[in-house]
Amino acid sequence: MNYKKYGKRQPVIGLTKRIYDFVGGFLGLTEGTPLQIKLAKLAYILFGCALVLALIVFGVNKFGDSQEIVIYAISTGIAIIPESLVAVLTITMVVATTVMRKANVVVRDLSALEALGGVTNICSDKTGTLTQGAMIVRKVWIPSKTIYTVQDSKHPSNPKEGRVTVAEKKDATPESQEKRDFDQERSAATLKFDVPEEKLNPPKEESKTEKIATMNPELEAFLLSAALCNLATVRHEPEPQDDRPEWQVTGEPTEIALQVFAHRLDSGKKATEAKGWKQVAEFPFDSSIKRMSVVYNGPGLDHSMIFTKGAVERIIDLCTTVGTGDNQEPMTDEYKEEILKQMDAFASQGQRVLAIASRPWEGMYTEKTSAENTEDDSALRQRVESGLTLLGLAGIYDPPRRETTPAIAECSTAGIRVHMLTGDHPATAEAIAKEVGIIPRNPSILRDDVAKSIVLKASDFDKLTDEEIDALPELPLVLARCAPDTKTRMIEALRRRGAFMAMTGDGVNDAPSLSRADVGIAMGSGSDVAKSASKIVLTDDKFNSIVAAIREGRRMFDNIQKFILHLLTSNVGEVILLIAGLGFQDEAGLSVFPVSPLQILWINLVTSSFPAFGLGREAASREVMRKPPHDKKSGVFTKQVLVDMIVYGILMGSLTLATFIIIVYGANNGQLGRDCNKQWGETCEPVFRARAAVFAELTWLILFSAWEFKDIRRSMFRLDPDSTSRFPLFKDLYQNKFLFWAVTIGAISVFPVVYIPVLNTRVFKHTAITWEWALAIGALILFIAGMELWKLTKRTFRLLEDRAVVRGAFSQGEDNGRRFHHTFSMGSLKSWRSIGRKETTETSHSPDAEK
Repeated sequence: MNYKKYGKRQPVIGLTKRIYDFVGGFLGLTEGTPLQIKLAKLAYILFGCALVLALIVFGVNKFGDSQEIVIYAISTGIAIIPESLVAVLTITMVVATTVMRKANVVVRDLSALEALGGVTNICSDKTGTLTQGAMIVRKVWIPSKTIYTVQDSKHPSNPKEGRVTVAEKKDATPESQEKRDFDQERSAATLKFDVPEEKLNPPKEESKTEKIATMNPELEAFLLSAALCNLATVRHEPEPQDDRPEWQVTGEPTEIALQVFAHRLDSGKKATEAKGWKQVAEFPFDSSIKRMSVVYNGPGLDHSMIFTKGAVERIIDLCTTVGTGDNQEPMTDEYKEEILKQMDAFASQGQRVLAIASRPWEGMYTEKTSAENTEDDSALRQRVESGLTLLGLAGIYDPPRRETTPAIAECSTAGIRVHMLTGDHPATAEAIAKEVGIIPRNPSILRDDVAKSIVLKASDFDKLTDEEIDALPELPLVLARCAPDTKTRMIEALRRRGAFMAMTGDGVNDAPSLSRADVGIAMGSGSDVAKSASKIVLTDDKFNSIVAAIREGRRMFDNIQKFILHLLTSNVGEVILLIAGLGFQDEAGLSVFPVSPLQILWINLVTSSFPAFGLGREAASREVMRKPPHDKKSGVFTKQVLVDMIVYGILMGSLTLATFIIIVYGANNGQLGRDCNKQWGETCEPVFRARAAVFAELTWLILFSAWEFKDIRRSMFRLDPDSTSRFPLFKDLYQNKFLFWAVTIGAISVFPVVYIPVLNTRVFKHTAITWEWALAIGALILFIAGMELWKLTKRTFRLLEDRAVVRGAFSQGEDNGRRFHHTFSMGSLKSWRSIGRKETTETSHSPDAEK
């Protein structure tokens, strides 16, 4: 390092950082997941505290080297270490992964479990995740000003269901429709709320002008290209087995939809190839140019044919003509504008629009392509995909999943922002985003600058510098025509804003963004490369599975907080008891154990462990998705956890110490005997009785505190505020059966430990007790009352509350993407009731890996 360039201090700073990274990595303080780092730091802090406590013990005993002093020092160190923490944490994570697997979420990396609870933004693909991935061709536009419509079809894979009608196109451009004046609508006299455009201005009845479609040359040319430039298959099984559907389809949903449409008019790929069409070359779909082409030799033709399909903007730039036969016209700028308007008309209805084109090759196609994509192959592809003739547009509809909007609403309630990153046209993406509630249907409820930035094309987003992106009032909620590099830039933009994001993907090109995201989520139908780069795999590709995983991650995070609080509270109470016990010195001048070393181990390993396991299995609270994501910096050790640990620990330590003092000094005049740490003697009976009472009391306090920690703010006597029962305590406690029986059996196990002869006096160093049980029970009542009083104080004065979820003018997913915040009249209630009642066509799910 050049010190003249960077300064003389820089080499020292750099060396210090390298040493810190090496030592920190060795000790686990700089490497691993956030939770692992936090627990590593906790372990070293507790280890340091144990050493300090040991020094205190030695100091109080004037650094004597007797065996009793050493054992007392070790016991004090043991008391502060939660020995079962690692085991409880591991089992809790294993249980969480099992629960997620049943919810169609496969966890590949355990670090994702803790990360899910802190997710602030979800960047999701559209096709197959927010939508059903079961596409159907709804509209087809032929350049002869004809529109074909598929009607009455509820099963996308069945070409025999429904009918295809044809109508002459009059003027379906968006400009021809009357635009809404939202400012004028806000007046009480004309209030229409935020009614969807298709419901406010329903399409005019055209049944009289529509008729059943029949084959013609223009439609035949369109179907020929759509069927052959296609890798999907549609197969009919007259007698399906194992509850399989009658029509079997394979391939990408987009291509399946086109192939099914061709089958509706008996022009499927298999039937067409049976007539003599033979494929000789293929130029596969490329996400960078968003198109694919095939080359076929046809029956009776002295030349090959090129068939192409892809994004409308990309295809029309390659076309020189439009239409076929007598209706063929040259491609002009005016015609391009008309085509784009027609595309917008389809896209505004939520349809993905593809352009279909073809052209004859000069002679028979004989060119060869190499196994690897070279410059020569690119040049050949450019030559093939030029001078095309546009045959028509296909509007393909992919209905949103029924569960998507409620899941997005749940994310909004939980302080999570949902972004849709899709390869579709901006109008298509915007229509679907409005339908599922990612963006408001009425953008006027947002500030102008925010409304302009929530929907962007990837090309416009990529043109912005990092500084310009950071200056946006809000990052885009919808990115259309999204490329893999755009996803990576979106991740970096979110990270610069302090977000903690989850990113979905399914293609090979998504691997970089999946690996760079905080939580990479791959689709089960996606590529193996995407799955390898991700931390989580969704086997059903559904968006609500992501939300379920986040809910489970938050549940696990809350439960980790609960059992850490439970374990550390008992450790604090034990340390207070043992440090105060240094003042109890016997006739030999040695400190007397208020609890024996084996009692401490029994409490830490047996008494505390099983209730901690039970807390790890606790069900999610009602508020788990009503609070913001947890803070990455504080992690599980929030201010509330730390304060509660100290308050409850002091209360526990004080009560057990008071019990020991009452028995030894109140009932037995301070008789501490001699060598009572080693063995039983007649003079040691007060100490042994006091130890038995303290052991029983400490055990019960720890066990019953586990029930209190089912909710660290709400009263144990009314954990469910919606319960109508007058005394729901037993019902609430029994919901977690493992915890219930862990506490119950643990509380009962105190009696044999106290009363079994020899085991009590020689092993645990205590003896049977009688009236002292009253002290233990009384302390338990006071402890529960103290915990309830502290919880009541926190609720009353709103102490140590979680941050509230910040809400803006628009909450995603709320009322199907609409918020009713305008003044309304009684006359509008009937219209209000009908808002949002939108039927979603039931279709079977087909996975999609389209980019």
